[in-house]
Amino acid sequence: MKKKIFIGIGIFLLVIVASLAAIPIFFKDQIKAKIEQSINESVDAKVTFADASLSLFKSFPQANVSIEKLVIINKAPFAGDTLVAFDELNLKMSIKELFKGENEPMTLGAISIKNGKANILFNKDGIGNFDIAIKEDKKEEKEESKPFAMNIQSYAVENFKFKYYDERSKIKMVINELNHEGTGNFAAQNLDLDTKSTAKISLDMDKMSYMKNVAISLDAVLGIDLGKSKYTFKENKAKINELPLEFNGFIQLLEAGQEYDLTFKTPTSSFKNFLGLIPAAYAGNLSTVKTTGDFSVNGKVKGSLTDTTVPKFNIAIASNNASFQYPDLPKSVQNIIIDTKIINETGLMNDTYVNLDKLSFRIDQDVFNAKANIRNVATNALVDAALKGTINLANVTKAYPVKLDKPLSGILKADVATKFDMKSVETSQYQNIQNSGNITLTGFNYTGEGMAKPVQIKQAIVAFNPNQIRLNQLDLKTGNSDIQLAGTLDNFYGFLFRKQILKGNFNMNSNNFLVSDFMAPTPAGTKKTAESSSESGSKTKKEAVKIPAFLDCTVNAKANTVVYDNLTLKAVSGTMIIRDEAVTLQNVKTNIFDGQIGMNGVVSTKGNVSKFNMSLNLDKVDIAKSFTTLDMLKKIAPIAGVINGKLNSNIKLSGNLDAVEMTPDLSTISGDLLGQLLSTTINSSNSQMLTALTSQVKFLDLNKLNLNDIKAAISFSNGKVNIKPFTIKYQDISAEIGGSHGFDQNMNYNIKMDVPAKYLGAEVNKLLAKLTPADAAKIQSIPVTALMTGNFKSPKVTTDMKQATTNLAAQIVKLQKDKLLNQGAGALGNILGGGTKNPKDTTKTQTPKKDEIKNAAGELLNGIFNKKKKPAQNP
Repeated sequence: MKKKIFIGIGIFLLVIVASLAAIPIFFKDQIKAKIEQSINESVDAKVTFADASLSLFKSFPQANVSIEKLVIINKAPFAGDTLVAFDELNLKMSIKELFKGENEPMTLGAISIKNGKANILFNKDGIGNFDIAIKEDKKEEKEESKPFAMNIQSYAVENFKFKYYDERSKIKMVINELNHEGTGNFAAQNLDLDTKSTAKISLDMDKMSYMKNVAISLDAVLGIDLGKSKYTFKENKAKINELPLEFNGFIQLLEAGQEYDLTFKTPTSSFKNFLGLIPAAYAGNLSTVKTTGDFSVNGKVKGSLTDTTVPKFNIAIASNNASFQYPDLPKSVQNIIIDTKIINETGLMNDTYVNLDKLSFRIDQDVFNAKANIRNVATNALVDAALKGTINLANVTKAYPVKLDKPLSGILKADVATKFDMKSVETSQYQNIQNSGNITLTGFNYTGEGMAKPVQIKQAIVAFNPNQIRLNQLDLKTGNSDIQLAGTLDNFYGFLFRKQILKGNFNMNSNNFLVSDFMAPTPAGTKKTAESSSESGSKTKKEAVKIPAFLDCTVNAKANTVVYDNLTLKAVSGTMIIRDEAVTLQNVKTNIFDGQIGMNGVVSTKGNVSKFNMSLNLDKVDIAKSFTTLDMLKKIAPIAGVINGKLNSNIKLSGNLDAVEMTPDLSTISGDLLGQLLSTTINSSNSQMLTALTSQVKFLDLNKLNLNDIKAAISFSNGKVNIKPFTIKYQDISAEIGGSHGFDQNMNYNIKMDVPAKYLGAEVNKLLAKLTPADAAKIQSIPVTALMTGNFKSPKVTTDMKQATTNLAAQIVKLQKDKLLNQGAGALGNILGGGTKNPKDTTKTQTPKKDEIKNAAGELLNGIFNKKKKPAQNP
């Protein structure tokens, strides 16, 4: 009996579980329909979501509705802008809510959102993109249709990003990594909402950054009056980084904006509150820091936030004669005085002003003071600031836990005053900027990220003049390199405050400049590529070289020695113009390869592919050195080791650059070269191509070839080099050379020679000697063509020498044929060296026989190719 009872109970439970599992399938379409109905009846925007699902087990006994990938996109005037989007929205409700009728509202118990974002925008007309609720006159009169009712007990937001931007005031606020949760009975008209929040906040106002990723947290109980839309701070603990704050007062939502009546302050006055403002990654362990003196933040905000007004506020930040010392550091910071106020007394944003009346501190005997005043912040900020004092940089790491590979050293002295308005900065009206004073840095040493080798600055002097900032002196050494730099910066404030282009003009001198001293070395075991594998098999990506987009400056440079890779350049001079992510080289000259090279052109890193376009002027450079060292020249003309002497050349070329090494991508270069050889000789034994040529054309002795003043025109593109035909002389032989080869060293060249007959062997000369002077003059030379294919290391040379010699024999025979028409067969016999048995019988020898012509040509060929005659056979 018991067994049957247990079986029955088991079957009953199985049916229940199966039913619970099946219900989501049956009700999924109903849930999706309710969601779509609720959205469509509530908002005037484009709303999409990927899917909606129902689970009865996820939060049993509550039902859980999940909406995935929901996106709300605005209509005009913000058409296409995303208002809200999130990966997942979860709604919790009682299971019984699923069985309500079509016009019965579903009551929600909880809401949670994961991985979402919201963009709140105001355009120039003051219209916000968040007002998407359908107005009453647009709604159909179906008051009884309410798919969802609000009875929320809790809600949560996980990893949310909130962005606010007002195009009129240029105020931009971004809240990142927002995590927030709250519990309370929203069914009640008055409730206490218990909340916990963490986030990172950034705040910019008209291109000026006031906060950047500042960590905040707030645990607060808010008294909410839903009828009045009023939120009152009751119990709360807030932190800005590690600075604790307490709030009192309320915020109330009104039709025309919001009403504020808030006060806030630090709960204690310990100077640790100030250190708490510094991000934790840089502040160290505050619990062990010994401090004296006080630090406090007090503020009040009261008034209305509307389209035209802001609440009045008064924020005071103060410290008097404070100090701090970290227990594991030898130095302390003493006599710290801070007196700062941020005030608005009218409710107009432009009337906000900031007074840094005093900021002062001392480390050992070095005292540093600063003060500043900023007014008219909303329209045209007016800045009046001054710095004066001395800082021994070696003491910074001894008094504060700055994380450096090696400590700093050097003495910084400042005595500077500046006064300017932002409009003058933006419009480059430098005459309205008032600067005075100097900043000097001596004995500075730095080792760390961003520099390949330790940097030593002997002295740097910066002078603040009325219209510009001038670098009067900079003596810098790093590795084996030295730099002396002087010049001016014309737009320093625009660059500093408005992210404008930094303009300048400099003169640079150097005795030794090694490019490797400024480039981080490639890690051991990796290749010089953008992406290389380390010993562990993981891939490390090297950063592509980018010319800064914020620079617009001219550098007139001179250097006695510049070393780049395996090149040593002497007496380098020229002008570099850095602008629009490109470097323009003008009149750059350098002594190299026992000659001089001049350069003009552009190197650009703008866009996805770095490019160059250069014009090179080679003046009397050594051929062997230049064509051995420069890979590009080796590809264009592989003559290193074959031709000795000097070269004058103009080279125009363009192509892509390797993004990391900034070297030419040879497969992309194109251009042309016009060259002239000077005082040159040939080592034919060093060239398989020339050796193969002389083996086929034996009368050539290329070591005696004179190439002086030979000019050649070359063009190249798509990995192929084309040589425009040019003529050379070898003794009394004229040759025209032309053709092409690829960067892969495969070639196809033609040599057309006009060869005097006397070079074709003793037999030819013997025959020619028997001609009359008039006939011999008709046979001065014959054309011979040599074709060179294959590649430079394994060439193939073919000639038409045999055919040319046969043609020569035919030419001689034709001359004799014409002569014999008048002289008879006896003369032909004498020419061929044999005579006739019957000289009187002329009728049989008036026309030469084919065999006689063939034999004559054969003797010529044997003479040219040095073949031995076969011995005469006995009859």
